[in-house]
Amino acid sequence: MRSSIGLKIVMAVSGILMVLFLIAHMAGNLHIFEGRESMNDYAEGLRTFGEPLLPRESLLWVLRIGLIAAIGVHIASSIALTHRALHARPVRYVSRKPAKGESPHAAATMRWGAAVIVLFVIWHLLDLTFRTVNPVKEAPDAYGAVVATFAPERWPVTVFYLLALAALGFHLRHGIWSAVQTIAGPGLAWRRRWQAVALAVAVIIVAGFAIVPLAVSFGLVS
Repeated sequence: MRSSIGLKIVMAVSGILMVLFLIAHMAGNLHIFEGRESMNDYAEGLRTFGEPLLPRESLLWVLRIGLIAAIGVHIASSIALTHRALHARPVRYVSRKPAKGESPHAAATMRWGAAVIVLFVIWHLLDLTFRTVNPVKEAPDAYGAVVATFAPERWPVTVFYLLALAALGFHLRHGIWSAVQTIAGPGLAWRRRWQAVALAVAVIIVAGFAIVPLAVSFGLVS
């Protein structure tokens, strides 16, 4: 895509799709508080959605492929925009005043946060999707797999998960705000409101994901 505006729109739309996926995934995770049977029924429902008209796990593979595509497009757009910015201004500014509502360290936070998030996604797939590194290998027991992942003795996994969530929170807060600026324009009247919305969405998603490993680690779910 030749236009930088077009790249920003693609980046914003792919980011919004990932946020919607995160919200749905977070809501699904919370079934763990309803007990093993409810959690496993929910997971089995995702695997059998559309049967017998559709093959088993059709919905899951659509979601997986769509998520990977959105991540790929998002990263590619970010790299292209960064590359263009560097070539447009090979000598960096001595200082650059951040836009109103933007953190002075936003660029660095987004880059390093994105790297942590990508590493976490890879681990998460190996752990809870393909069960390569998870003690529970039985696919129907989603509840057992989550409990095994965040068991107290596997505290390094829980710490890594929470650190990744912190990185995700910063990424979401800035990313949602930037996406709105790209799509809707920098209207001053709505700037503060969208900053608040971005922060609220980031906090809700991070808290919704964090409560599961914390509950397992502290024995509230076992």
